[in-house]
Amino acid sequence: MQNISILFVCLGNICRSPTAEAVAQERISKRRLNWLTIDSAGTSAYHEGALPDQRSQEAGIARGYSFAGQGSRQVTLDDFDVFDHIIAMDHSNLRELSRLKLQKPTSKAAIWLFMNETIGMAERDMPDPYYMNGFDNVLTLCEEGVDKWIAFLEAQ
Repeated sequence: MQNISILFVCLGNICRSPTAEAVAQERISKRRLNWLTIDSAGTSAYHEGALPDQRSQEAGIARGYSFAGQGSRQVTLDDFDVFDHIIAMDHSNLRELSRLKLQKPTSKAAIWLFMNETIGMAERDMPDPYYMNGFDNVLTLCEEGVDKWIAFLEAQ
């Protein structure tokens, strides 16, 4: 299998995208998918260097996920050359990523919405749990979505 790299992106890189990264890292490790590389970032630098939100970590750790080694960072233009797939958690981040990609017209990166019909999910935004306290719901959606993304990539 050809090496594939994925960058999960939300606004601040402290809730949704680190949760997707933690789920994906667990799936990669468990299934020995050495061809798949995962990272996460945010479209903003609001939380640069911060650990994932404590509530995200608590929900994930309760289900056996690790957030070790994660720290918030902002998407860079170089990411569009490094990653094969850049996956936005909502339409707002998708628009920002599309705007950034215009500055890298030769980029290899494909930009996607995390929940989309291509992978068999209804196209919609991943809810932001930061103010709504829906961390378990986000984790469940990340589990379902990551499994569908892996299946999609395996079929390519």
